[in-house]
Amino acid sequence: MPDAGPHARAGRQAGGATREVPATPSFSPLYQQIKTLLLRSLQQGDWQPGELIPSEIELAARYKVSQGTVRKAIDELAAENLLVRRQGRGTFVATHAEEGTRYRFLRLTPDDGQVPPRLERRLLDCRRMRATADVARALGLGSGEAVVEVRRLLLEGERALVLDDLWLPATLFGALDAELLARWRGPLYRLFEAEFSVRMIRAEEKIRAVAASADEARVLGVAPATPLLLVERRSYTYGARPVELRRGLYLTERWHYRNELG
Repeated sequence: MPDAGPHARAGRQAGGATREVPATPSFSPLYQQIKTLLLRSLQQGDWQPGELIPSEIELAARYKVSQGTVRKAIDELAAENLLVRRQGRGTFVATHAEEGTRYRFLRLTPDDGQVPPRLERRLLDCRRMRATADVARALGLGSGEAVVEVRRLLLEGERALVLDDLWLPATLFGALDAELLARWRGPLYRLFEAEFSVRMIRAEEKIRAVAASADEARVLGVAPATPLLLVERRSYTYGARPVELRRGLYLTERWHYRNELG
């Protein structure tokens, strides 16, 4: 293997041409170096969500490593839900258009154990604003930088279940508006992929019990001080970059927030 290692070779430009990547000192295992290069290709958009990536044999030839090394790198990315293996078909970039990925980010489940129905979404507001101090801090923005704020209800029939407030960096989502949200029929994270080339790959959540304020109670159609579950989520794209802050208020009379560990 050449002294430069796989970091001296990488990637695909538009049209399939190869390009050189500057060599960088690395003391990580070889499969981790290949994983880093694959992540770089995902981050650069060389392979879009839902797209088939090159085969292990092709990637091994590209990076001049063994097929087993490539397989181990892909195994880790699949375990992190960034890639999806499909028997007999190959390996694909994970997408929020798939049911399995979608329900990793929505864990509200009926108490009767039935499959959660598709909830109706009702947009309440979408506007551009200056980030408050806590929103800016959560998204890694400067004080007063522009964000897009979205407020919506998730309903079971006419009964409100969730009041969602979202904040997104305007540098990435500046074109997001009420008209686009009203037209879109799929998962919100799929919209971010399709229209803004931003893929949410992981999230951190804080959960606490709160009492509904007068305004929250009015929107949810419940009495003030009704117990609610507050789920605060910060979602990240590639490179550990925070790109969404979401605060959801959940009514849990007949539903619960479900999580699986291990």
